[in-house]
Amino acid sequence: MAYAAPLPYVAPAPIAIPVRELMPWAVFIGVMMLFLLYIVGTEQGATSLVGGHVVHEFMHDARHLLGFPCH
Repeated sequence: MAYAAPLPYVAPAPIAIPVRELMPWAVFIGVMMLFLLYIVGTEQGATSLVGGHVVHEFMHDARHLLGFPCH
């Protein structure tokens, strides 16, 4: 009876992540997240960039959903 020799284990090569190509996207996404956090959380009152209550009313339910106090 012939025995099969075990195949040698070949570890997969790690994938190189090009940081120089990802860094601009990471910065862009970070800035967009901070902007969205500002719009949802604090776009009202003295720090308002948009006049009136349009943005406040538009984001009112989002504030409650995310747990921001707005009353």
